[in-house]
Amino acid sequence: MTTATIAAPALSRKPRPRRNTLAHLFLAVLVLYFLVPIWWLIVASTKDAHGLFSGSAGALWFDNNVNLMQNLQDLFTYNGGEYLRWLGNSALYALTGGLGATVISVLAGYGFAKYRFRGRNFTFALLLGSVMVPLTALVIPTFILLSNLKLTDTVWAVILPSLLSPFGVYLMRVYVAEAVPDELLDAARMDGAGEYRAFVQVSLPLLRPAAVTVLLLSVVGTWNNYFLPLAMLSTSKLYPLTVGIGLWEQLASSNNGNGAHSLWSLIIIGSLVSVIPLVAAFLMLQKYWQGGLSLGSLK
Repeated sequence: MTTATIAAPALSRKPRPRRNTLAHLFLAVLVLYFLVPIWWLIVASTKDAHGLFSGSAGALWFDNNVNLMQNLQDLFTYNGGEYLRWLGNSALYALTGGLGATVISVLAGYGFAKYRFRGRNFTFALLLGSVMVPLTALVIPTFILLSNLKLTDTVWAVILPSLLSPFGVYLMRVYVAEAVPDELLDAARMDGAGEYRAFVQVSLPLLRPAAVTVLLLSVVGTWNNYFLPLAMLSTSKLYPLTVGIGLWEQLASSNNGNGAHSLWSLIIIGSLVSVIPLVAAFLMLQKYWQGGLSLGSLK
């Protein structure tokens, strides 16, 4: 009687699917697509006017003469330091509008999610419909409204429209419905907490990741807004950075001398400086996005 032995097949590494390689190549192309303009902006900010237009090192590499500090000094002192004034205006509009939009979105989203009132579904449907309307389509009606109220060419013409964020309200409503169980609020009420205390001590800590998300989206949207302040403001002292740099670009395009070349250098270094506050805001607030905080349930 013979015993047949069956050899176990040798283990072999499975080749990676080709689609994974293609996906990685596609992602690498996207990374280059987004990083190359940023790299060019950083490199161009270190060049003087001559190196910017006739540098021998190429557009994507540094010249032998690094002129970053001089460019910054020229930026902050040009025309009486108007760039710093525009920077302060952008910070005022973004922080005031962002904080106000966040407060309104949190309160409105919480009300839609946790309270039953007449017209609730119809009002929320209108809110969803307003999300689909482009913001640029609302600039002219907003201008007419604020013009009748004598608020154009004031800081309120930029701040008041920035306080409304339909998408922020929608985001908070969806997040509140999932993050704050009704049983948790019922337990707080049974312990003697009123509606205000239940919201502040129980619900609000659970809403911190979504609130920070709405805050960042509102701040970035207001900081980068161009068409609204362009339509509302006529005094250059009230301009934010977006409109101010656009004004410099028009002046540089209409001139062809050495002054225009120097102004292009200021436009580039000014664009780089305008990005830094947004990057800093994301780095400082990213820790608040880390998942479902349950601090309120332990109160």
